[in-house]
Amino acid sequence: MDPAKTSSSPVSPSPVRPSPVWRGIDHVQLAIPPGGEPLARNFYVDVLGLTEVAKPVAMAARGGAWFEAGATRIHVGVEADFRPAKKAHPALLIEGLHEFVRSSGLAVRWSDEIPGTVRCHVDDPFGNRIELIDFASGDRS
Repeated sequence: MDPAKTSSSPVSPSPVRPSPVWRGIDHVQLAIPPGGEPLARNFYVDVLGLTEVAKPVAMAARGGAWFEAGATRIHVGVEADFRPAKKAHPALLIEGLHEFVRSSGLAVRWSDEIPGTVRCHVDDPFGNRIELIDFASGDRS
């Protein structure tokens, strides 16, 4: 991409078209290597406490799995040339983060870089980075 043709400033909405009303994120997809579904189930269900939900039949043949807890939805999809996401990551809100980390035995990396926000990072079994944020901390307005 030609840097001269790109801009770091946001594009103004068209005066003819109304701005969309965003409601949230439906799900986040992370990649896993072929055959990684059992490890994914162990981590996302047994460790994080999400529930696996059935994928639509047409999509199930591709492999992967879907996990959720309330409005938190993580999809894992199989990629033949899998590389873990070390920088890009979902940030999940959880109540009682410190107690969850203690009781789960997760190896986490705590961060105090955002004042007033209690958060840490953990890697899934494939090396994908996941941020966990204590719901009670930070400003969500």
